[in-house]
Amino acid sequence: MKRRLSIAALALLPHALLSQQPAPRWTHGATCYEVFVRSFFDSNGDGVGDLNGLTAKLDYIKGLGVRCIWLMPVAESPSYHGYDVSNYYKVEPAYGTNDDFKHMVAAAHQRGLKIIVDMVLNHSSDQHPYFQAALHDTTSPYRSWYIFSKTDGGKGPWGAPAWHKSPVYDEYYYGIFYSGMPDLNYNTPAVRAEGMKIADFWTKQMGVDGFRLDAVQYLMEDGPCLKDCEGTHQYLREYGRHLHAINPNAYAVGEVWDPVDTLLTYYPDQLTSYFTFAPSDSLLWAVKRDTVGGLLDTWLKLQSAIPDQRYGTLQRNHDETRTLTILGGDLVGARLSATLLLTLPGEPYIYYGEELGMVGDKPDPRLRTPMQWTGATGGGFTTGTPWETLQSDTTTANVAVQDKDPGSLLNLYRTLIHLRATNGALAEGKLVALNSGDPGVAAYLRRGRNHTAMVVVNLSTVAKTLSINSGNGAVAPGSYRSLDLMTNKKGAPFTVGKDGALAGYAATVPARSSLILELVRKN
Repeated sequence: MKRRLSIAALALLPHALLSQQPAPRWTHGATCYEVFVRSFFDSNGDGVGDLNGLTAKLDYIKGLGVRCIWLMPVAESPSYHGYDVSNYYKVEPAYGTNDDFKHMVAAAHQRGLKIIVDMVLNHSSDQHPYFQAALHDTTSPYRSWYIFSKTDGGKGPWGAPAWHKSPVYDEYYYGIFYSGMPDLNYNTPAVRAEGMKIADFWTKQMGVDGFRLDAVQYLMEDGPCLKDCEGTHQYLREYGRHLHAINPNAYAVGEVWDPVDTLLTYYPDQLTSYFTFAPSDSLLWAVKRDTVGGLLDTWLKLQSAIPDQRYGTLQRNHDETRTLTILGGDLVGARLSATLLLTLPGEPYIYYGEELGMVGDKPDPRLRTPMQWTGATGGGFTTGTPWETLQSDTTTANVAVQDKDPGSLLNLYRTLIHLRATNGALAEGKLVALNSGDPGVAAYLRRGRNHTAMVVVNLSTVAKTLSINSGNGAVAPGSYRSLDLMTNKKGAPFTVGKDGALAGYAATVPARSSLILELVRKN
């Protein structure tokens, strides 16, 4: 009988064993960019962003320094957001055609950009022909593709109604998100096979480099188990193997909105990567409260268990209140948050507009408002009427204004993303916590094979002159000089003794600012 590894045992596995689904080489030092096509750029004036509009803005995305684009769902859907798919083999007509999509992918590849598409496998739209057939005909071959019951089975995993009354028969069907999203039944072999077939289509015919898999922890139900079930893990193993058989460099990142201990059960041999949401919370908590607290704890825990390229980090995504809104309009705080995210381990994902400090709060459409390209009517997004009203800060938080300002948030993002991509320590160096002696100052090393970077972020409202210390073995013994990676200015020299500990290295950091230093060994 096969036995699953405990979380404690998993954390002790060497990285070599955890790399059974290795991350492609391009992920090392990579940052990715999340795009909602509907809101990015409208090429034909109908008020809805489209694939040709995205193609027209690829140079902007490339200029950020990112290496991949995660597209929110682009398959045909009756909803504005696309998370209820009615045809997995056809692009949403409001966005264009399958050929438009292929053209966009080719243009992205010419620029060295990878394309990751959002794939919704847990459920379909209730308008999908297969569900309609299952709903209206109890003898349909698609009946077993969904989950029906004569009785209301009660609540779903988080306590919301999960069983919905059929409009046709005296029965109920299962859909954990809402009635318009009936869950697919992965206990049915044909459903499992269809998931692989859809992956084949988007990889082989549409040219994508991988997938972001929505809500993967709910794929399979097993009696009372409704999430994180063994059947889900098994299917993701099959799915991961299938992708790598199609393309050894295929990439898949899953959405598992759970604490780190649960997240680790999805390793080592399932998908390439998973999003981890705990770092986002700790990062914004630290910035908002001007104190480090347990900021580094989650990163250190992840580092002890899995390679950096196998988990995704973020500040916010399309489901969450935007960073600047969370921070109460604090632009300096947004700069600190970006600095932390882009100098800590993992593979960062930037939600479109975060680099401008766009605002947004619930309901969901207000989190996904059109990209603010200029201060003109329509925000430079469209010449028509936008599908959703733009935010009130369009005249200041836009690309045209910030592009010209060397000190803008946009240009900070560009600098940090490019720095992460080119500096070996920031790209994939080991995280080593340092002691700043101050609860308002985060200090850490990123120690690579040939490079070491030191990051000091003063979250407090007071300038600090600090004595930075570490445990033994943090840095190789020797004499060092420091180079400020943001300004290319030389810093003070220092010496590390035989114990390899930083002892009393002095750093002066203005209020609510940061230092990113390369430690260059002289002997």
